[in-house]
Amino acid sequence: MLLVDGTSRISSAIKYLTQSTWSHAALCAGAALEPKGTEPGERLLLEADINEGVRSVSLSRYGNFHTRICRPIGLSESDVEAVVNYMCQRLGHQYDLKNIFDLARYLIQTPPVPARYRRRLVALGSGDPTRAICSSLIAQAFQSIHYPILPYVQAQDSEVAKYPRELLELRHHSLFVPRDFDISPYFQIIKPTIEHNFDFRALSWQTEDERS
Repeated sequence: MLLVDGTSRISSAIKYLTQSTWSHAALCAGAALEPKGTEPGERLLLEADINEGVRSVSLSRYGNFHTRICRPIGLSESDVEAVVNYMCQRLGHQYDLKNIFDLARYLIQTPPVPARYRRRLVALGSGDPTRAICSSLIAQAFQSIHYPILPYVQAQDSEVAKYPRELLELRHHSLFVPRDFDISPYFQIIKPTIEHNFDFRALSWQTEDERS
């Protein structure tokens, strides 16, 4: 999965509201789709765009953006296929602007209300299943196979164990923002620069003469 540091006005608003570098999230679909205008085998992303809704785009679209790769751990081929298919089945769905406004109400703590109650005070998006924002749609895709992102943890007393048993509760998909995939303990952060035999000694630095 790819997190993107967007530069548009709404991207800046999302980053401000979430106090994060990331304004957008997209799911890598590999070469599962080959829409018009792409080369055979080209790596594709599935995303929810504010203007075009849920769509597929080339990975190269974000080549000049600051990005981060977040990789789920332990998925089988059938799990990956289920997550990608979930997204593919929603191609053409519209963007849920109401969810953005509700997220703002949830994230800005005025009046001060405990987090566990704030979630219940907002109308969670438009309620239309054919509308979504980027992070909520991806959250739904992963939660469809019960892969954790930032679940609530409930402690349950156990008669046989010395320590309480921890039970996970799914967070409502409409309350996820792009940064949640970054801070989730269940996604590995991949930095391509250092993944492939990075050698700092091979870097070319500008000299004093070149700077003058």
